[in-house]
This record gives sequence, structure tokens and C-alpha cells, in this order.
Amino acid sequence: MNEKQLYSTTISELSVQIRQGEVTSLEVTELILDRISRIDRKLNSYITVTHEEALRSAKQADRTIRSGKYLGPLHGIPIALKDLFSTRGIKTTCGSKILADHVPNRDATVVSKLKKAGAVLLGKLNMHEFAYGTTGDSSYFGSTRNPWDTSRITGGSSGGSGVAVAAGLCMAALGSDSGGSIRIPAALCGIVGLKPTYGRVSRYGVSPLSWSLDHVGPMTKSVRDAALMLQAIAGPDVNDASSSEIAVPDYAKKLSRGIKGMRIGCPKEHFFEALDDEVETHVRGAADQFSVLGAEVFEVSAPKFRFLRAAASTILASEASSYHEQYLRARAADYQEDVRKRLQTGRYILASHYLRAQRLRSLLIQETLVAFKSFDLLLAPTVPVTAPRIGESVIEAGGKKERVRGAMARFTTAFNYLGFPAISLPCGYASSGLPIGLQLVGRPFDEETVLTAANMYEENTAWHKKRPEI
Repeated sequence: MNEKQLYSTTISELSVQIRQGEVTSLEVTELILDRISRIDRKLNSYITVTHEEALRSAKQADRTIRSGKYLGPLHGIPIALKDLFSTRGIKTTCGSKILADHVPNRDATVVSKLKKAGAVLLGKLNMHEFAYGTTGDSSYFGSTRNPWDTSRITGGSSGGSGVAVAAGLCMAALGSDSGGSIRIPAALCGIVGLKPTYGRVSRYGVSPLSWSLDHVGPMTKSVRDAALMLQAIAGPDVNDASSSEIAVPDYAKKLSRGIKGMRIGCPKEHFFEALDDEVETHVRGAADQFSVLGAEVFEVSAPKFRFLRAAASTILASEASSYHEQYLRARAADYQEDVRKRLQTGRYILASHYLRAQRLRSLLIQETLVAFKSFDLLLAPTVPVTAPRIGESVIEAGGKKERVRGAMARFTTAFNYLGFPAISLPCGYASSGLPIGLQLVGRPFDEETVLTAANMYEENTAWHKKRPEI
């Protein structure tokens, strides 16, 4: 296998080759490490590359596989982690000067699960400082850069994860999502990003931004790869009281069951307002494709979604500020300016406002569940525009001007507030050559339906096969 072949290969394809001995984990790991050393200086997706550890793990994976103890589709697969997942003996910085030298003495639960599945860790990925931003251009370690156009943002906060997967600098990555931080960079970098249901994946050992909004999920080249990654990390955890005991199905096994008769709703309000024309054209084209594939696609009314973002923002700002209170008192000057201002603003949210947002949350979850009785999935854009330029503060879409940082999360935050599963996948490219993302949202703990529909769309289109030339 050469580098070009590896660049276009998915985990589901590579795992078969590794198991059958057509290629070794060591060969793949060496190819990717070499690619990182040559290319990442342009993209800045990694904070830490665990070069020697990755080679040792790859050699061990090859020995184990040769001995007949194959662990599954992630065995020997090189992956990377957003740098807020605790990794024993490896720096975990959260993209911040404050934790620049922090070395945990434990692994996050999801890291332990990936190691148990035989994955090879390549390193830790750059991110918007402390996960508090939607652009990916505010890290102590420098801005991440979009592989489709290095003058453009990657989206945040899991920007390094989006870049590394899109640019072939790992086979898959983990990100976290409090208001869109997996799905936004997935859309802007042209990959798949899955935010599971709240509680589906443990967050133990993951530096929090907002306890009641944070989700952990995979970022991959394909929907099938996302299913394989989710399979490895999902499930209850005694160390995380918010993790769910609901049984984890075999996601990959049911991917090809088809979508004939599936009901997909396209919201009339909010999600198709102030939208770039090319984004709208491609997202509506995806809706038409679902109809061709046998789904029933129809307009639905979702007027309250526009109000969810304000309630979610109240919760996020309050919880983030509370978590960072000690650092804000002692080391405020060490934060990136935009993050420091947001954290300081959170101090002024009244307890009554926070409690009202939480009480409203329960009511709106129930109302949304009632609405979902008329459809199986919601279809919408992931972000309203393609990737803005680094440093650009205002965008214009659909005749409306809006601040970039707010625009990026306009269509994603609601589903953190509700806790529903949502995926972003490529559905086209603008005339500029930049990727466009489609978002599918399902009922709680019904990742199966989300993944099945996304996989069916992916199998009948070629958008996911396109790779940036770097």
C-alpha cells in the first residue's frame, strides 16, 4: 500500500487488509507518521505526536493479529484524539497555555475502550481553547487550517480532528460536541461527524465545557467508519453517572437495511433561513436524493427550534464559567482573549435564568419527542455557509449579516440542548471547492436510524470520496 491508496481508504476497508495480512499496522502507521511530518506544518492539526508509542503499539497489534487474536475492525488502526481526552503519560492541554504541561495519570474511559479494541494512538489534536469556540482559530498552539483552503477556518472546537481526518493524518479521530463542535468541523472539512445521544458515550476523563451539553463522538471518512468507532466507545460507565444503561446495538450490522418508507422531515422554519444559496441547493438536493432512495420526505413545522439556542447558550455559559472559576481568578491573562471574555460573561448569568433554561429543557424535549412521532429523522444544513476565512468576523448569507462565531452553531446547538443524536456528512461542494455539510437528527438512542439513512445516502453519492489536495 502506498500513501495515495491509504489516503482514500476507510477503516472498514483497511481493517480487512490488516486482518488478512495484505498490509501491516506498522506499515500503515509509518506512512501516516511520515505524512504528518511533511504536511501538518501547513495545517497545524496536531499538538502532540506520539511517534514512538504509535510504532510500539502498531508492532504489538501486528504480533497479536498474527497470533490469531484479532480484536475487531479497529485492531491496528491508527487514530488520534482531540486534546481534551485524558491520556495517561501523554500531555493533555485542551489547547491552552494553562494546561500546556499537564500530563494525566489516567486514560479517559473512551481512550481505554479504543486501546482495548486495538487502536493505535498517533497523538493529540489541536482544538479551540477549552472547547469554547466554533471556529478552531483560537488555540495557544496556533490556528488549525482547513485542508481545502488553508486561508479558511476548520470550524471548532474539534478543528484539529476535522483537519486530521480530512487530510489523511489519521484514519479517524474523537471529538467532543457541546454546541456543534463535532458537526461544524465535519461539515467545513468534508468528513463525517457523529454526535451520539446524551449519555450514549462516557465522558469520564474528558475535560468538560458544559456538563449537561457535552457529548463525545467519532469523526471519520465514512458513515460506516463512524458506526465502527461508536461501537467501540458506546455503553455505560460506572465512572460517569450520566452514561446510559440502554443496550448498545450492533450499528454496522444494520447499516444496509435500507430506508424505504422512512419518514424524513425538512423544517419550514429556522434551518433554511439566512442560508448561502449553494448550501441550500445541495441540502435540498440531498433531500430529493432520499426521496429517490425510497424515503418519504416532507416539510414539517419546527418554530420553537429558533428559541432553543438562547436557552442552550445560557446553560453553556453558566456551566463553563463555573468550571473555570478557579483559573479565571488566578490565571485570567493566560486564556485566549475570545475564550476569556466568554467565560467572564458567564459569571453574570443569574441562577434563576440558568434554572429556567433547565426547566424549559425538559418541556421542550417532551414536545420534540411528540413531534418526532410524525417523522423518523430531521434533515437540515449543518452550517449556513462554507468555511469563512481565518480572521473574518462577519459573514453574509441569504441577505443577512451575522457574526461568524454565532453563525457556525446556529443549526447545531439545539440538538445538544435536547440531547438527540445528530450526524453531519458531505452533500456537495460549493463553486469555491469548499465542502457543504448535511445534518440528520434522530430520536434519543436511535443512532441506528441516523447511521442507516446517512449510509444509504453516502452509498448512492460520491461526495465522501473527494479528498483535499494539499
